[in-house]
Amino acid sequence: MLTIDRVSRRFGEVTALEDVSLEIGQGEFFALLGPSGCGKTTLLRILAGFETPDSGTVTLDGADLLAKPPNKRPVNLMFQSYALFPHMTVAKNVAYGLEQEKLDRAEIRHRVGEVLETVGLSDLGGRKPHQLSGGQRQRVALARAIVKRPRLLLLDEPLSALDKKVRADMQLELKRLQHEVGITFVVVTHDQEEAMSLADRIAVFSAGRVCQVDEPVALYERPRTRFVADFVGANNLFEGVFTDGGVKTEAFGLLRGTGQATEGAAALLAVRPEKVRLDAGEGLAGTVADVSFYGGVSHVSVQVAGHPKPVLAAVQGASRVRPGEQVVLGWAPEDAVIINA
Repeated sequence: MLTIDRVSRRFGEVTALEDVSLEIGQGEFFALLGPSGCGKTTLLRILAGFETPDSGTVTLDGADLLAKPPNKRPVNLMFQSYALFPHMTVAKNVAYGLEQEKLDRAEIRHRVGEVLETVGLSDLGGRKPHQLSGGQRQRVALARAIVKRPRLLLLDEPLSALDKKVRADMQLELKRLQHEVGITFVVVTHDQEEAMSLADRIAVFSAGRVCQVDEPVALYERPRTRFVADFVGANNLFEGVFTDGGVKTEAFGLLRGTGQATEGAAALLAVRPEKVRLDAGEGLAGTVADVSFYGGVSHVSVQVAGHPKPVLAAVQGASRVRPGEQVVLGWAPEDAVIINA
């Protein structure tokens, strides 16, 4: 439905986007994930019409989107701050865009009632924004965005203002809403968990470029670059040279894994913490440096001679090991990923 082809945007000497190409399907929940300053919000603003790229094209259903002014695009942007009108009721906030289109009053009433029911705010239509919780204000902003039935809904860090519990609830709510209304969602976030739980596919950005586009599970289990392996979730990275189907390291010899790299070239072996065993019969010997308990999971940091950073292992429940204990770390070769460095 949406095709972004070789889009670049520069601000003076700063390159915000460089040759970005993406294809987003009808009804897809698509996430732009990356650290602050990587260009993801600039791309969102280009789609909304608030920025013009220096080069490249953007088409929606085959038509040139860049040729249309912001108010003529079938696109809505939900701001990070929600940007609700404080002097208007919930119902008036939601109706505002429809009133600007001079729709019939009965039609406006019907569509506002329908969308407030969809977001679970039917009983709060008469309240002002200051009388609502953070989660409720976010629902109002969503209702206002979807009531105009855009082809594309852009969300800029939509859950960043919410606390952890409300954010988890709203992630489920967003996913339900997207399936229910059938609008294509493009969400910008720097929160990996948020992107993984919400999106059908994720584009990982770094320094204005797209590093990898994949479904959440593939992105997590098969990162293709060092940046993706390091940015998306926790990872243990071992540096060496690719040879004989593994990564040959100075400190630990040949470490086997899955994937290919250039023979004789610098390579990385990436192992997720949950794949690391603490009681391996043979492997890397180390000393437990720290144990952190997170309820369902414990993170165990192990200092291994010859490795610059502690190796992280994740174990279910409360860990039985204590700081200072000696352990032997190991993992199955199929659980380790080889990446070109």
